Amino acid sequence: MSLVPVQSIRWVGDMDGHLELLDQTKLPLDVTLLPIRSVDQLFEAIVSLRVRGAPAIGIAAAYGAVISAQKARRLPVADAIKQITNDCETLATSRPTAVNLFWALDRMRAVLKRNPNVASADEIVRALLREALVIHDEDRRMCHTIGEYGADLLDGVTGVLTHCNTGGLATSEYGTALSAIFTAQDRGHTLQVYADETRPLLQGARLTAWELQQRHIPCTLICDSMAAQVMREGRVQAVIVGADRITARGDTANKIGTYGVAILAKHHGIPFYVAAPTSTFDLTIVEGSEIPIEQRKSEEITNAFGRQTAPTGIDVYNPAFDVTPAELITAIVTERGIIAPVTEDHVRQMVK
Repeated sequence: MSLVPVQSIRWVGDMDGHLELLDQTKLPLDVTLLPIRSVDQLFEAIVSLRVRGAPAIGIAAAYGAVISAQKARRLPVADAIKQITNDCETLATSRPTAVNLFWALDRMRAVLKRNPNVASADEIVRALLREALVIHDEDRRMCHTIGEYGADLLDGVTGVLTHCNTGGLATSEYGTALSAIFTAQDRGHTLQVYADETRPLLQGARLTAWELQQRHIPCTLICDSMAAQVMREGRVQAVIVGADRITARGDTANKIGTYGVAILAKHHGIPFYVAAPTSTFDLTIVEGSEIPIEQRKSEEITNAFGRQTAPTGIDVYNPAFDVTPAELITAIVTERGIIAPVTEDHVRQMVK
């Protein structure tokens, strides 16, 4: 059973078109499409998590370079290139952990370097849009291939636990970790999914549960603190999560709470899988301690969703991500194949 996937990102029109995002801050109650016509709008959308998930952020940033080029069309070519480059640098500061953001912007800057003698700024817009569409299509294909490999690992599994959101909302179509679950469904193997709510912003409750409902996949929402009990009771036989950055040795940054889930899985003898495209690997760093961890506003914990739930003035620590060491990861699923066991040699062999 193949269903219409969620479209979190869409380019509307041609070189005079605009970016359209599914505003994830409105889910699960409202499906709101947000037109993006300026770099400032896109920057705000990334920071405020209207668009989120490492692959989706990268795709959106690529289209951001196109939007920048549209605005620079009336400038001389050299000035237009300078303006686009500056806007790419601005977008790169929006979120520090998701490496796909920098990967995509590097590809857009490479287009500018490959076309130093263009006759007009219109040619720059065309070239950048062509590259952004390629990045978007590559992600669609990568996600489907990740799903094929991931579904193989889930063969024989009846219950699986997820953390945060890794479906079409976080990517261009099928997702990464959820792609394995969607692909299993396409093959006639419907899993029972236990979705961590994923505090403090509830991406599991608001987004993953919503996506699974759209696909008619059985989903049971649990508080993050219930994962150990669910494992102890034998309700799940696998854990599968996504990633925002993976080092050369396989240490993996993902949504805060992932590290704890990996420790629990290890204790209970449950395989812990990470699903991510090769664009999420950062081979320039080896140890997870080198990954920059985004620190977010205290209000996300003290005043989440418009209601104060903590004393005024209380100190808050709010890292958006944590790092799971490679030794806790059973396998990493990529569009090029499965990395197992997870070692630096195996990572570098797969990701070149």
